[in-house]
Amino acid sequence: MSSRKSLASWKALEAHAKDMKPRHLKELFAQDAQRFDKFSRQLPNVFFDYSKNQIDDNTQALLLDLARECDIESWRDKMFAGDKINITEGRAVLHSALRCQSSAPVLLDGHNVKQDVAAELAKIEEFVGRVRRGDWKGYSGKSIRDVVCIGIGGSNLGPLMVTEALNSYSDGTLNIHYVSNVDGVQVADVLRPLHPESTMFVVSSKTFTTSETMTNAHTAQKWLQAATDCPDASAQHFVAVSTNITAAVSFGVAEENIFTMWDWVGGRFSLWSAIGLPIALFLGFSQFKELLEGACEMDQHFCEAPLEQNGPLLLAMVGVWNGNFLGHQAHALLPYDQSLHRLPAYMQQAEMESNGKSTDFDGNVVDYQTGALIWGEVGINGQHAFYQFMHQGTTIVPADFIGSVEPVEAIEGHHDTLMANYFAQMEALMNGVDAGEIRADLTAKGKTEAEIATLIPHKIHRGNRPTNALLMEKITPRSLGSLIALYESKIFVQGIIWNICSFDQWGVELGKVMATKILPELANDAITGAHDSSTVGLINRYKKNKNA
Repeated sequence: MSSRKSLASWKALEAHAKDMKPRHLKELFAQDAQRFDKFSRQLPNVFFDYSKNQIDDNTQALLLDLARECDIESWRDKMFAGDKINITEGRAVLHSALRCQSSAPVLLDGHNVKQDVAAELAKIEEFVGRVRRGDWKGYSGKSIRDVVCIGIGGSNLGPLMVTEALNSYSDGTLNIHYVSNVDGVQVADVLRPLHPESTMFVVSSKTFTTSETMTNAHTAQKWLQAATDCPDASAQHFVAVSTNITAAVSFGVAEENIFTMWDWVGGRFSLWSAIGLPIALFLGFSQFKELLEGACEMDQHFCEAPLEQNGPLLLAMVGVWNGNFLGHQAHALLPYDQSLHRLPAYMQQAEMESNGKSTDFDGNVVDYQTGALIWGEVGINGQHAFYQFMHQGTTIVPADFIGSVEPVEAIEGHHDTLMANYFAQMEALMNGVDAGEIRADLTAKGKTEAEIATLIPHKIHRGNRPTNALLMEKITPRSLGSLIALYESKIFVQGIIWNICSFDQWGVELGKVMATKILPELANDAITGAHDSSTVGLINRYKKNKNA
């Protein structure tokens, strides 16, 4: 297959971008009173406004032409049908089946995976009920009060983000803690205030060999064993989410307490599976189901809505426009809701691990930008940190502003203040402020002409900085499920547009493999690997000072 740049729609967009780049967003709004209505959509549980982007009717039409020329609808149907679109690993991509509420089968190699999903959900529901009711007892006969979740990457970021986002919906039955970093500081800090008798560990690792996860799991097991002589303590306090039953049982997990994973679910899309066990334990199974239902509603919209109304597709194509045709290489996620403070980190993994690729489906090096640099922070904090860069810096960073109409915690005066900033920042990034406005303001404040002349260059904001607004009625399990699924489908669409495989992650593996080779060298006198002089020098310095 030739480069995407050879497509007629791509070439048309390149030509169109030359006309659009000089046009200011203020001009576009002034010329079209219907702009907001044209470029906003009500999606399941999320309102999406993309009118503050450098687009017009022609831009949208050309972007949809590109989507059609890339056969996006066919690829979408292949993914949902279970075709093995993860071509480098020969796997299907069926995280949507984990939350699908339809009774229609999803066949993979002739087998209905929906049956497997239903069975695993039933197992999760029964287990969660036992633990939350206090029927599950630890080695001393006490019920579980604290759950420590040990995993990394997708086994950590998804459940962590969701439990943080939905913290206000917890009834306090269980406390949830997370350990991902192999740095001993984190596991020590988590374990220090806990009581072994009433603590459960959920170890999530598909292979049950992940170095960071298993190092933390063994440390937790030693902590438990130090508190009791009970030979079955591990079986009473450890459960696993893994495909490697043999390894989990050898570790000490009872086989009936091992929850399964499937190779057709990538880690960064797995919170809907047994990887989401911490979510169900924390909130209760019924609220976990609401999360799944909200995601399913967005999936249905993605599958059924025409391209002109299709929220995930439009979100993706606006991102393609900003990156590939306007040249913006980064994208910020700015939640104006404290509940979503872990969303930027979660989406950073989901997007950058998926589309941080430079090789197309045919093995050719691509000659266009793929995958934006994703970053962000809670918006109100960012205003006092990096928004200076966003308003007046030389790098234009398109951004998603995520907010809610109703707060999770209603305290008088707080939410209106928060949302006033939400609306104001998008407007300011769009409009900026010019020399005439600054002059009038400074004159009204009594500044001299010399002072005004000095200050004007420093106070100019050029504006024309693109933003999307994603507005929910309230952060709930259902609306959060829809929001996450919206972004998941956006990632898929962009991968198809760029002709890359979004569902492998070979770049994650390389450094991990090399680390396993270096680890023995840190314990031995000799360095046996073929390293460069810098790596040898750093290892020797580490070992010398460590031993000293």
